Amino acid sequence: MRLVREIDMPETEPEKEQADGEIAPAAEVDQSPAAETPFDLMALEALLFGTHHPLTAGRLAELLGLDSTKPIRGAIRDLNRIYADSSRAFRIEQVAGGYQMLTLPQFGELLRQLHQKEVDAKLTRAAMETLAIIAYKQPILRAEIESIRGVACGETIRSLMEKHLVKIAGRAEEPGRPILYGTTRRFLEVFGLNSLKDLPQPEGNIAPGEPQARIKLADPAATESEPAAVAPTEAPSPQP
Repeated sequence: MRLVREIDMPETEPEKEQADGEIAPAAEVDQSPAAETPFDLMALEALLFGTHHPLTAGRLAELLGLDSTKPIRGAIRDLNRIYADSSRAFRIEQVAGGYQMLTLPQFGELLRQLHQKEVDAKLTRAAMETLAIIAYKQPILRAEIESIRGVACGETIRSLMEKHLVKIAGRAEEPGRPILYGTTRRFLEVFGLNSLKDLPQPEGNIAPGEPQARIKLADPAATESEPAAVAPTEAPSPQP
């Protein structure tokens, strides 16, 4: 998107001299980023400020009465440029397939101090360890999680499901058809990720989504839209 709106002027128009001998300034060019935006940028800002969850470009276009998402993406680039030029502490970022207002990374420690007690109350160390294993190794069996951590994880998995961070991702093609676990869209929102590909890569270079060959996926509608159910207490599968 061009930031400057062209003004039709004769190419050879001479500069006019003022009475005091100074050259009159040429016609000013409108450099407002909103000059070519088919809607009010403040309306887009209001939508992003007024939601606690990321909004997709399609949803934003629908709310603003647009037929295409192209103006949305261009307007977001314009707003981020305005924020950068005016040294704002936030930007519009892509999170979980949508757009959301987020503070800049350099203010992370300051905000962490503000919300530390709230974060500690939500996720224990055991929950964080279990969630990290599921995020990097999903879809994964409960028995595999317990093998990695060395402790029983039934209650921890149940807690993560109640917080809508973990879901049932399917069943393994193994005797007993044990349940496989994976992360939810809410997980991406909480940790500010657009997709699992944005997870920090550990030294072991663990690729998210392994192994895939043995699973039979559950119905996505049953695992994503409904509230998380209590984690079953199936017995761990025997390890070879």
